[in-house]
Amino acid sequence: MDVKGKTKDNIKARLDVALFCNRNNMELVCDGLRVAKPRASFVLEKNAQLLVYKWLKSLRFPDGHASNISRLVNTEECRLYGMKSHDCHMFMQTLIPLAFRDLLLKGIWDALTEINYFFRDICSSKLNVDHIERLEMNIVETMCKL
Repeated sequence: MDVKGKTKDNIKARLDVALFCNRNNMELVCDGLRVAKPRASFVLEKNAQLLVYKWLKSLRFPDGHASNISRLVNTEECRLYGMKSHDCHMFMQTLIPLAFRDLLLKGIWDALTEINYFFRDICSSKLNVDHIERLEMNIVETMCKL
């Protein structure tokens, strides 16, 4: 969501991309005295961010399922405030695939969805080792496609 002060997409990370990855479109661009950081493919544009925040603002959950996440959304500043750990778990386990389905590239959305399933499985009351191993292989395959 490219929140100032919260993103890990910084200059040091982009220098690491140049060293360890084969992604020329993500490397820093030097223009004389300035160094430019190209927009990453996983970063949403402002209008797409606003769509996500408006969607979150309109969400309603059954009693006892989750807190009222809509009260945590500030659409003017495009920020989420005061999320408790349960709210974060709900966002990671159920809302990520729905919120970003039409906004991100398919490969990036697939990786997010696989991570979502992984979080859901490791937080469940019963752990299925075969399912975790399958998810791990799917994540590795999806990340290699990016």
